[in-house]
Amino acid sequence: MKKILIFDTTLRDGEQSAGASMSVEDKVLIARHLNDMKVDIIEAGFPFASKGDFQSVSKVSQISKFSTVCGLARANFGDIDCAGEALKKAPKKRIHTFISTSDLHMKYKLRMNKDEVIDAIKKSIERAKRYTDDIEWSPEDASRTDHNFLYKTIDTAIQSGATTINIPDTVGYAIPSEFGKLIKNIKSNVTNIDKAIISVHCHNDLGLAVSNSLNAVIEGARQVECTINGIGERAGNAALEEIVMCLKTRGDLLPFRSGVDTKKITNISHLVSTITGFSVQPNKAIVGKNAFAHESGIHQDGMLKHSNTYEIMTPESVGLSSSELVLGKHSGRHAFKVKLKNLGFSFSEEKIKKLFEKFKSLADKKKQIFDEDLLAIADEEQIFSNRDFIELIDISIKCGLNKKATASLEIKVDKNKLKVDSGGTGPIDAVFKAIKKTTKSSANLVVYQVKAITRGTDAQAEVSVRLEESGISVLGVGNDIDTIVASGKAYINALNKLMIKKEKASESIESLNAANNDIDKHVI
Repeated sequence: MKKILIFDTTLRDGEQSAGASMSVEDKVLIARHLNDMKVDIIEAGFPFASKGDFQSVSKVSQISKFSTVCGLARANFGDIDCAGEALKKAPKKRIHTFISTSDLHMKYKLRMNKDEVIDAIKKSIERAKRYTDDIEWSPEDASRTDHNFLYKTIDTAIQSGATTINIPDTVGYAIPSEFGKLIKNIKSNVTNIDKAIISVHCHNDLGLAVSNSLNAVIEGARQVECTINGIGERAGNAALEEIVMCLKTRGDLLPFRSGVDTKKITNISHLVSTITGFSVQPNKAIVGKNAFAHESGIHQDGMLKHSNTYEIMTPESVGLSSSELVLGKHSGRHAFKVKLKNLGFSFSEEKIKKLFEKFKSLADKKKQIFDEDLLAIADEEQIFSNRDFIELIDISIKCGLNKKATASLEIKVDKNKLKVDSGGTGPIDAVFKAIKKTTKSSANLVVYQVKAITRGTDAQAEVSVRLEESGISVLGVGNDIDTIVASGKAYINALNKLMIKKEKASESIESLNAANNDIDKHVI
């Protein structure tokens, strides 16, 4: 079976989702999981966009042992030199450069004619070759580009040294038959196309990103650009988990394979959702919580007789357990450790001990522990460990009908224990005001949302809090069986991340805004 290269752009295009900003540490953590998952190429960022993006690409380059690390660059020397410097320590590196080719983009965005675009393609690729022989080139808005001009730009890019030609459906405009035909025509009309790998990058504005990508593969594309959970600009990108599971499940009609370890899918899906604060919809293919749930009596009867009656893939194939979790308050550490391993986590004995204590505490409060509960405990350790300047010790609430809520909190700030009382319009408002009073924070609450991690009245709550201060935006997450406690944890987690951003920032807000103003973020 022919191999399809999986190019993950969660850390670059995925981060372009409105409100999905990731810290350098978050990106490195996700990159480690992508490496474990055996993703072929990781597009780690847009180095010229900001110093934070530069640092992300640089650090991912240093930890990536399996995946090729890629940096995005526009067709100018400044972008390309910056990407080359950021990728300097990567064992396997790629520069991905692009320029718009549609009449609409050339006229209104670039204000360049066709000859100027051709010249920019030559010069940018030749510049990129100073840093690596692995060059990917993209004609932005390819699906709306005049075909004859598109063929000419591709031919020019390959002659100049591009080894991968990526065809983006930048605004999600194409339909599957049309996009597949475009790839077929490129193979027929670009005489040197055999010297490069054809890649595709499809957006999901019409809900067709995965379909377009698969049609392109059928017609000759051998690389698919995608993201975890399908996150990305506007309506997102082709979802990695859907692409690889389509290839794995429908080998009869799609005689291709990816090298991705699909058993890591659920773990990384949950991780990206937690870091970005973007919940996965319950009916989302492959990774939604209902993807392997059966409620209809007819379906349940069929499942009990033979799972293939209503399941075309096994839960185990994407990293889920095949049966309900039986861990409880009487379970031992060994069973707990084995369960974490089955879910795709690997922790030191010291961290296992710490997590087991959290598990036992939760088991005392809940009737039943589910996989999602363990994922929440493990994610909390992965994302937020060793970063706490502020720690929540205790919360006490008084509230009732027609009564003003009051919150009494005990908080540790820089190892000093403090107690504070505060009133509010409700218990959550009172808790947040008490935290602000204790920490003297001037951060503004932008988003507050709650979801139940599992079912039942004793379900853990997962609370997301987004704070903004002085142009810096952070997302905090907290889990607890008590929604008020989870809210306090989320707010404090956000404050801790805000302090880390301030402490580690190597650029001023002014320079960041200047960089952002210089960049058209709607790329590829």
